[in-house]
Amino acid sequence: MQFRPCIDIHNGKVKQIVGSTLSDLGKENGQPKENFVADKDATYFANLYKRDGLKGGHIINLNMKGTKEYEASKEMALEALRAYPGGLQYGGGVDDKTAQEYIDAGASHVIVTSYVFNDGRVDYDALAHLSKLIGREHLVLDLSCTRVDDRFVIVTDRWQKISKEVITYNFLDRLAYFCDEFLIHAADVEGRQGGIDRDLVGLLAPYKRVPITYAGGVHDYSDIELISYLSDNVMDFTVGSCLDLFGGDLSYDRIVKRIVHR
Repeated sequence: MQFRPCIDIHNGKVKQIVGSTLSDLGKENGQPKENFVADKDATYFANLYKRDGLKGGHIINLNMKGTKEYEASKEMALEALRAYPGGLQYGGGVDDKTAQEYIDAGASHVIVTSYVFNDGRVDYDALAHLSKLIGREHLVLDLSCTRVDDRFVIVTDRWQKISKEVITYNFLDRLAYFCDEFLIHAADVEGRQGGIDRDLVGLLAPYKRVPITYAGGVHDYSDIELISYLSDNVMDFTVGSCLDLFGGDLSYDRIVKRIVHR
């Protein structure tokens, strides 16, 4: 089990938001619900994670590609990647034309969802093309999902569109051929600080073909212990809004000491 730290950027600032409130359609005045806005930039956090030997964390650009806000967040992300080469992954608007730019800037991996989806289904031609272009070892698939009845269905376009793809072991096996890791946000609990989605963690826990990082709802240290217990200490995790770095009560230093430097 590893602690995978995060840097979420929105409108050129490091933030923690409630992911399900992102909207391109004017809902809530087009602005997501914010849990925290940092007074430090992404490079500060990248240097902190570098100092503490944390690898495999992710930088996510939460803005819509093609907007000036996206470009502002992108520039901040690139600066952070250059500050910690090889230590962080990047996601947000990545496609076959831009992926190499982030890797050249220092990203160990790029994180992709929407580019490899077409009409609610995985476009395996696009996925194979990107995997071959940058190398499977540099590709993470974000399979963030929401509960629909008794299934977990992948959401795309920054968690705004429900796809037709359901998380099953056969589905994960097919995708694992093309990528190095999965990043899976539990969209229903992301940013709500109310505890992890135990059912999703339980579903993912037996899967060992490629590493999985779980994100969403970690509220206190008992949630981290539960992820460890359910996954036999294999599944990685990230913490957002509840971390004291981002205005919460959960100690970053405690996690680093107990998980990283144990």
